Amino acid sequence: MIQKVRNFTDSTNFSNALKVTLASAIPVLLFSYTGNFQIGFNIALGAFLTYPSDIPSNRKHRINGILVAALIVAGNNLVVNLLYPQPWILYPAMAAMIFFFSMISVYGQRATQVSFSALLSICLAFGHIHEGWEMLQYSGLMLVGGLFYLLISLTFNYIRPHRYIELQVAECLRLTSKYMKLRGDLWKIDSPREKIIEKQLYLQVELNTIHENLREILIRNRTHSNGTSDQTRKLTLVFISLLEILELALSTSFDHSKLHQKFADHPKVLATYQNLAYNLASTLKAIFKSLENHKKYVPKHSLLKDLEALENVILAYEQELGKEKASEGVWMLSNMLHYAEKQIEKIKIVERAFMPNFNSNDYRGRDKNLDKLMTPQYYPWSTFRENLSFSSTIFRHSLRLTATIMIAFLLGSLFPFQNVYWILLTIVVIMRPGYGLTKERSFHRIIGTVAGGLIAFAILLVVHNHIIIGALAITSMILGFTFTSINYKVGATFVTIYVVFVYGIITPNINDVIQYRILDTVVGAGLAFLANYFFWPSWEFMSQPIYIKKSIEANRDYLNEISLFYNNKGEVTTSYRIARKNAFIEVGNLMASFQRMSQEPKSKQKQVQQVYKLAVLNHTLLSSLASLGTYIQTHKTSKASEAFNVVVQTVTKNLNYAITFADLELSGTLAQSEPNEDLAMRFTELKNMRAKELKEAHLSEDDEYQLKMQEAQLVIEQLVWLTNLSESIVKAAKLLNQTK
Repeated sequence: MIQKVRNFTDSTNFSNALKVTLASAIPVLLFSYTGNFQIGFNIALGAFLTYPSDIPSNRKHRINGILVAALIVAGNNLVVNLLYPQPWILYPAMAAMIFFFSMISVYGQRATQVSFSALLSICLAFGHIHEGWEMLQYSGLMLVGGLFYLLISLTFNYIRPHRYIELQVAECLRLTSKYMKLRGDLWKIDSPREKIIEKQLYLQVELNTIHENLREILIRNRTHSNGTSDQTRKLTLVFISLLEILELALSTSFDHSKLHQKFADHPKVLATYQNLAYNLASTLKAIFKSLENHKKYVPKHSLLKDLEALENVILAYEQELGKEKASEGVWMLSNMLHYAEKQIEKIKIVERAFMPNFNSNDYRGRDKNLDKLMTPQYYPWSTFRENLSFSSTIFRHSLRLTATIMIAFLLGSLFPFQNVYWILLTIVVIMRPGYGLTKERSFHRIIGTVAGGLIAFAILLVVHNHIIIGALAITSMILGFTFTSINYKVGATFVTIYVVFVYGIITPNINDVIQYRILDTVVGAGLAFLANYFFWPSWEFMSQPIYIKKSIEANRDYLNEISLFYNNKGEVTTSYRIARKNAFIEVGNLMASFQRMSQEPKSKQKQVQQVYKLAVLNHTLLSSLASLGTYIQTHKTSKASEAFNVVVQTVTKNLNYAITFADLELSGTLAQSEPNEDLAMRFTELKNMRAKELKEAHLSEDDEYQLKMQEAQLVIEQLVWLTNLSESIVKAAKLLNQTK
């Protein structure tokens, strides 16, 4: 329990909650002591509204984001106060501001958080209307609050500059370990393989998010002062190794059914390998635990001994059956052994990074050109303009949010709600572009608000000391912000407790506060839920063709880069790495889209099985491409044959067909492709590669001969598999088009 509490308080969520709580509580406590509570409250409000824009990145972007948010928060408050006396100007201006600030989300995660701060500030401005000099003073104090939060944030970063990166790397270790554990589960004879593969696909979505976070904080930071520290170099090396471990795991697939059948009479062989597979995962998990808990890493598994045990059982198998009879089985087991050797090599690098006396200079060069993999951060007006159409999910969401808030204003003028701005805040906090998340957050918000209101009311019936209530309010605020991104229901409960406690200190009518807060929350959640269903809904089936198209395009581009590398040899190019990264991301995005669809009403889950099939096919295609690419990178290969290039062209052609079908716009415009007789001849040519090699005198040496045969076999198998997969993708995309 002590360790769990320690991990909780050491988490990024708790750290962020502590920052915003300190930035909000210090001004209130300080100015209340001098009798100027309102000044402290205004500063605290500015800090609270600026907080959402503080997302991890390099220092420059982080400071700029917080400063922009602070200025927007103060500016919005001033505009609302200036226009409030003229409602015929106020409401059109509010609609335009809400739409604009919602639309800036098209510029990415940081812009989305700044947008959230801006929308919150517009809503809260209606809770505190001022006139004359007071409105300028009030807005100025909010700006001070934003700047004070920036100071607090930079102080935290100075005290623990690397902790966020360490926790993100730890999370990456945990997820990669989980992925490796699932691969080990596949070796069970009765394992539910389809379910395990589905879990791996969902896990890929989580890994993509962590990878993007680490690229942002590690790679972009390399141009700044803390980007060149030993700790940052070490964590960058670990991140690169984890990417390679995942790619190698994805690129190496085994026919488990065939292997179980082949070694049914020799169960010790596969049991030994499965034990090694589990220990690979356990080693990464142990490193994760040591990093998370601030403990010295002590290896629990001897992977080299496990590898030696596998070598021994392979040798025993060969001796038992005889070299000739065991040749096929030994070849299969040798592939498994080779995979394990490569994984152990990479895991050992991660292990050494957390050992004493580790020198990151020994691995210099592995992180070169990483900055070229990052997407440049700029905000062209053209991006905003291109999204001003109903084909844009953000545009639909912006219209929906604007209309819903304006309806809330109308309801506020027709019915005697005490705090209309609470309804507005609930709408902004709950409403998301997707139906599923909005529905979930609506119910969680209502449950959390009711539970929090009842708990706070019960405590206030017993406790009347303002100091105790204030301490409980601060504690509730910390817990509320900590749990908001972990468990929204629990987070909403603590936030409600905090709000009720604050009102319990400043107003005697606490019963009314609780009743109105619950009522306003229910109304706001109801409006958000209904609006997402009826106002320009963005059902996932509407955007899935885009995700399908992008995933196929990314795989096609990755294949083309592999082909170029195989033909030209040399160093791995930046364009190759970018294509590989994009392929992983886009396949993950497609699976994330499928996840969102599964949360929508059954009537809106159109072609759900077909979409899932395409997601699995694209993931399998990526696995095959990664296998081919990894082999070419890690082996000295011969010159690419003409047959190889013809097959690659055919696979590319198939994927281009699939891309066109996935568009769902050109139905019936493409003729069905004829069987490629030349392709069949090329496969025959490829299969004859072994026979040709036998006639080459300079390959008489056994080791060199085996390497050539291994290359020929793997390349042939992957090309046949790629062709079959590309044809399956064409059929699936065509069927998706026909049933739209």
